Formats: sequence, structure tokens, C-alpha cells
Amino acid sequence: MPEDALIEPLRGALLRHLGETEIDLARLAGQLPVQDVLGPATLAYLDAEDFAAAHIDGEVESLPAGHRDVQALIASVDEQDADECGLDEVVSPVFVLREGRDVIAAAGYGPWLDAAAHMAVLTASGYRGRGLARLVASAAVADALANGLLPQWRARPEPSRRVARALGFREYGAQISVQLRT
Repeated sequence: MPEDALIEPLRGALLRHLGETEIDLARLAGQLPVQDVLGPATLAYLDAEDFAAAHIDGEVESLPAGHRDVQALIASVDEQDADECGLDEVVSPVFVLREGRDVIAAAGYGPWLDAAAHMAVLTASGYRGRGLARLVASAAVADALANGLLPQWRARPEPSRRVARALGFREYGAQISVQLRT
């Protein structure tokens, strides 16, 4: 939430972009004291009727949020992937796949306003492109639906968006977060 002194400049800058399909972030930075930008990212949602569950043959395991093996997976990827995945913020069980003792893919969610389940998914760098994210995400989505939550998928990278679409998520909008200097 911006400080009072920044509300009017922010409102004015954003209203100048009203109706545009994309905001030129460089131009926005020239109009406001921008410190950092997160996004844009697509927002996608899924209801039970559209859910295309992945076929799971018993290899997905459930761990508690914050489990050391999940933390090891997060620590194994670069900082950008670790921040983007959101696994540090989940409170649900974390659904994982292993190779030996190592977790190589994980998914869970954090409830938002007691209505939505914000999905968090990560696959180890050397194991991407094999459908593992879809398997663990499918288990997490099924759990969210069973708990009466609306699954929400926020993604910037196209591979993440493809996983969401494969599970039946539909993109309904986009999100951008702008941190201003005070």
C-alpha cells in the first residue's frame, strides 16, 4: 500500500495507461519513483469441472509444509526460481516426487482469503520438461478442491503457464506489483 504522498502520483500514472493491453514498464518507471517491479504475471483459475487430473500411479508423496527435503529442493535452484515458486509460503501438505532420497518436484498451496488456493510448484533444474510439475501440481490441486478452495495459478514463465493449462486452468487476467521508493 503506497504512502499518502504517493497515492495521487500512482493513480495518475496508472490512469494514463487505462485501456492499454500492456503497460510499458520503462515508461511507468519514468513517471513514478519505481524501486522494483514484480510481473507482469498471468492469473489463472480452475474449477472442479475443468480439472484435467494427471494420472498418478502412487509415486507422489505428501510431506508437511516446510519439510527439510522440500527446503533442500528450494535451495538447489537459483534465487529467481526459488522466489518465483512460492513453496516457502505454502501451508498445505507439499506433494513431492523423489529420485532416490532427493525431492525433485514439489507442489502445495497457501490459502488466500479462505476461498482460493494459491498454487506453488517447483521442479529441480535438471528434471524439467518431463511432466513432473504436472504430476505434483495435480495432487495439490486435487487437495485444494477437496478442501473447498478455488485453485489459483500465478505465472510469468511460459513453461509454468503450460503446466497450468494442461491441468485445465484458464487465464483470466494479469497482475503486476510495483514497489515505489518513499
